[in-house]
Amino acid sequence: MIALSLAEIAEILNGELRMIDADSPDTVVDGSVDTDSREMTAGSIFVAKPGETTDGHRFVGAAVDAGAVLAIVERPVEVPVSQIVVADAVVALADLARAVVARVRATGGLRIVGITGSNGKTTTKNLLARILEDDGETVAPIRSYNNEVGAPLTMLRVTDRTRYLISEFGAAGPGSIAQLAGLVEPDIGIVLMVGLAHASGFGGIEATALAKSELVQATRTGGTAVLNVDDPRVWAMRTLAADRDQTVVGFGQGPDAVVRAEEIVVTAEGTTCTIVSGEERIPLRLRVLGAHHVGNALAAIAAAGVLGIPASDAVARLETVEVAERWRMQPMGNDRVRIINDAYNASPDSMAAALRTLAQITAPGERTVAVLGAMTELGDAAGEEHDRIGLLAVRLNIQRIVVVGAEARRLYLAVVGEGSWDSEAVHLPDQDAAFEYLKGELREGDRVLVKSSNAVGLRHLGDRLGEWFS
Repeated sequence: MIALSLAEIAEILNGELRMIDADSPDTVVDGSVDTDSREMTAGSIFVAKPGETTDGHRFVGAAVDAGAVLAIVERPVEVPVSQIVVADAVVALADLARAVVARVRATGGLRIVGITGSNGKTTTKNLLARILEDDGETVAPIRSYNNEVGAPLTMLRVTDRTRYLISEFGAAGPGSIAQLAGLVEPDIGIVLMVGLAHASGFGGIEATALAKSELVQATRTGGTAVLNVDDPRVWAMRTLAADRDQTVVGFGQGPDAVVRAEEIVVTAEGTTCTIVSGEERIPLRLRVLGAHHVGNALAAIAAAGVLGIPASDAVARLETVEVAERWRMQPMGNDRVRIINDAYNASPDSMAAALRTLAQITAPGERTVAVLGAMTELGDAAGEEHDRIGLLAVRLNIQRIVVVGAEARRLYLAVVGEGSWDSEAVHLPDQDAAFEYLKGELREGDRVLVKSSNAVGLRHLGDRLGEWFS
């Protein structure tokens, strides 16, 4: 974080400053900010956030032991550290992030990119960060820091030297993207796609589209909206961009795309295509598995172009990326049994894309194996969408389908109903049972996809399989 005095922070937060004897209102802090006491280092600021299962106030002492010099609290605690008492720690975190980014931006050097979409946010964020980091200090979220806590924590990592801030915005419900993006008013807003991920929190896909469009409306007047031309709901957001005098840059495979991909070929080693940008035609060899990640790469290239980075430079930097993120199409295992661990999240769109990738990368003589868990947060659409994925798996001729967990039983029934039974499809109660089954079932030449929503936890099964077959 940038250097601020205790008095300045207290004023920003409209909080009550309570100091230990060693400090004064002019004492300056510039360390990291976090809600996790385990992440504290010398000079850090600890935000004591009440949680669903525990209370951050219980860990102020541990934070101080680890190096924290200031605690932002909702009530004073008996710990020898200066404290700022606020009404709401999460609101205070947002207020501090807004103020810090505004101060850095006022110097004129900081450019801000916001990213949202039902799928692909984290991959796109990582690809764009790889492009930008060669041009200057770039701050991007770790993991999927995209909610009311994670987004401000990312923003607070900016310094006076930061040239680019990438913020990833997830949506807990209507208004949440507007609130988060409104903290910084991005110069560039990227909308990747509108799908059924988290549909239960919105009430349907049209409501989801409305929520995603909040990023365009929060992007600063005169900024740039980078929109997916291949998703009609996203491309329709260009009218909102026009209302805010924003430049629209389309990406995708359609004719309206300013940055376009042609000649896409998917293999087990990655995805190749030709990037068309203006008069340039640039070959791209993306080591990240799956044709669906080409769209994420296009979004990153398009945003980088707005920031003045030539498409040829962006492509060269993308070709150095080996894995977009842990548990996202992550190759594991060995050449004999290849595990693809893509179980950090799952929606109907990402599940379908992963299954298609599995079918595309499997050569003659090799066997496709899909280890699938439930897709959560689909609301009333859950049954129908699990049916659809089961049917797709069979129609893609996935040769072994292993369904894990009671919540995914409907997917298994759809697979059986479509004609896969006996040893072709099996339903197992939990990860341990699946691991024991797969240890004996998998053989040389198998290509194995592990896919489920994060809450189901099959990413850990993928890790176990990857280690077993390494």
